[in-house]
Amino acid sequence: MNNTMLYILTVLIWGSTWIAINYQLGEVAPEASVAYRFGLAATVLFIYCWLRKLPLAMKAKQHLWLALFGMALFGCNYFFLYQAQQHINSALTCIAFSTLLLFNIINARIWYKTPVSSQVVIGGALGLIGIVILFWPQVNTLSFTDMTLYGLVLCLIGTASASTGNMISIRNQNHKMPVVQSNAWGMLYGTIFMSVLALAQGKSFTFEWSASYISSLLFLSIFGSVIAFGCYLSLMTRIGPHKTSYANILFPAVAVAISTVVEGFVWDQYTVFGFIAIMVGNFVVLSKPRALKRDKMMLTNDKANAEKHSAEKPKGIDTNKVTAN
Repeated sequence: MNNTMLYILTVLIWGSTWIAINYQLGEVAPEASVAYRFGLAATVLFIYCWLRKLPLAMKAKQHLWLALFGMALFGCNYFFLYQAQQHINSALTCIAFSTLLLFNIINARIWYKTPVSSQVVIGGALGLIGIVILFWPQVNTLSFTDMTLYGLVLCLIGTASASTGNMISIRNQNHKMPVVQSNAWGMLYGTIFMSVLALAQGKSFTFEWSASYISSLLFLSIFGSVIAFGCYLSLMTRIGPHKTSYANILFPAVAVAISTVVEGFVWDQYTVFGFIAIMVGNFVVLSKPRALKRDKMMLTNDKANAEKHSAEKPKGIDTNKVTAN
């Protein structure tokens, strides 16, 4: 599958998971729901690997990295985000989690010495500004008490954990560990981690047998986990963590668009300007400045040709050596 399709699938699926997550909140403890989600996702991936005869055996050192990967991305990330939402609203959670782009830029620089382009800086800044504008009516009414700041810190810790998981995924892929098998093991380790954490907190593993809970759980497990994480983590090594991370800024915009159709959400000036800033930022981050590169190359070639001709004596033109720029 090409990069464009992977990116579109990631954005559309995760942009719609906010609706499904709402149906997960209720009788079942959030930690238990996350364990169910990734436990089911891991099962689906293991069955897929078995049917496709994909090798699942890993060395002890590889399992250590897979466990760290699973705990960071499928465990700590969700644990801290759910804890944070007890103290802050969903708008502030979205804004805080969109800083994953910044965390990935910093971590990619630390882990892999990845250079930061002006494209990513400008586009990322536009996207983050767009997110703030999009949720400004909710943010403007916030009372920044100690508990709000505590919730914000928890959310940022969860985001940092997600970024760490992203970096470990890149490391695993660089060491020839396939995405599908790595995700299967990682989600299994994440499930175990969340289950132990839930039991340590005294949470009970109840289950809600309603159609809404089961259908949303299936959607989050298969589409939101198996497919979306597979696409997202594949993009990490294909187009880099900077560009891939911008998808996290697009999720709220997609959620707003879906809410407009499904729930009759009414747009205001904040929605319009926030949406525009996010879309422009996405264009800046993902676009390839071909014209600029072509002009620069032409100038370089012209200069080289001029220097070459000035250093040579006049000769007849050899058509076999004429090349097109």
